[in-house]
Amino acid sequence: MKTLTIGIAGAGPAGLAAALMLSRQGHRVEILERFGEASPVGSGLMLQPTGLTVLSALDLLQPILSLGSRIDRLYGADAKSGRTVLDVRYDALAGGRFGLAVQRAALFGVLHDAVVAAGIPIRTRVTLTAATTSGQKALLLDVAGQEVGRYDLVIDATGARSTIAAGAATAPGVRELAYGAFWATLDSDGLAHDANALTQRYDRAKVMIGILPAGRARPAERDRVAFFWSVKVGDADAVKRAGLDRWKASIRGYWPECAPLLDQIDDWEQLTLARYAHRTMRPPASGRVAFVGDSAHSTSPQLGQGANMALIDAATLAHALSRTDDIDAALAAYGRARRNHMALFQMLSLAFTPFYQSDSTALAWLRDRLVATIARIPPAPALLASIVSGTLIDPFAAAGLKECDWARVKDEGHRSSVAAAVPVRA
Repeated sequence: MKTLTIGIAGAGPAGLAAALMLSRQGHRVEILERFGEASPVGSGLMLQPTGLTVLSALDLLQPILSLGSRIDRLYGADAKSGRTVLDVRYDALAGGRFGLAVQRAALFGVLHDAVVAAGIPIRTRVTLTAATTSGQKALLLDVAGQEVGRYDLVIDATGARSTIAAGAATAPGVRELAYGAFWATLDSDGLAHDANALTQRYDRAKVMIGILPAGRARPAERDRVAFFWSVKVGDADAVKRAGLDRWKASIRGYWPECAPLLDQIDDWEQLTLARYAHRTMRPPASGRVAFVGDSAHSTSPQLGQGANMALIDAATLAHALSRTDDIDAALAAYGRARRNHMALFQMLSLAFTPFYQSDSTALAWLRDRLVATIARIPPAPALLASIVSGTLIDPFAAAGLKECDWARVKDEGHRSSVAAAVPVRA
């Protein structure tokens, strides 16, 4: 394997993870970021066994476990009747898998600290709009069309709204999803909730409210929760104009126990409106430019796979580059390796979304009565757990990874917590 010069656009999880893996392989890597200081965007997310396995390969599993909240169950109920609509448990699968809810700041911090410790340069205040291939080189261009870097390979990790991806020869069409969500990260004082579950309440498919225990952003900080409320993007401004008090009253009507969270929100600025789109770049490369994470594929967050798919992308691309000196062959291998896993979860996410975020009364009725019943009959519980885990088909072998031994991870985590609680005597 020859040493490559690699430019990575974007300092999100995919970009940071790719930089670490490729730097450790001996490549010369630099990250380019449009903000004045690299920082996380968003509230909470779920790390699944897929993403956690990638972090383990980077020797970052224990740091992220120490910050996150272990999730054993995804539970949802009808807000009016209390009927159980969703109940997915990781222990329906053998092997001890679990999810980990984290603040985006925590995942960013763990990866960013490792990048800084590795001495990988991050160029900030560089707004990139395009990447082109010239001979054997990839060029990154800024808003003025000026060249800001020339590399053997460019990796675009700038996200779902990537202008680099939009200008690529393999750029897909974008399907904007009607529903988004307001998100906030809040203190959990006085909140009655399951600390090991993502809990949701529904009113048909038009209303979805959720509480996700999200752990700490940094070791010295307190645990917090991510709170979200589904909303049609086109209705968001009207909701704001109607006022916070009306919005809070509607949520209290559905889920009175949310009051301690709502009491912390005094301004719409505390809430972030997330917008979602469905798009899939096939293949996830164009010339000497590779696409990872949401730059390559994006969809709704129903299955909680976004960051996990991004981390698997980074690992798979690094593995492909480690197996050949031919960059074009490596990029083709990366595309083949990710094709089936990516397509399956894109399809599943798109199929599930209307049952939870849509105007359809019929789909909500089917979800609450038929689907919820079938989901309790074997082998459905194990199937749902494998879908949520991201392991319905194996993504690890193609990335050169072996899935974590979750029983050992749990045991080591328990010993570490016990050791931390025992005072050291001189």
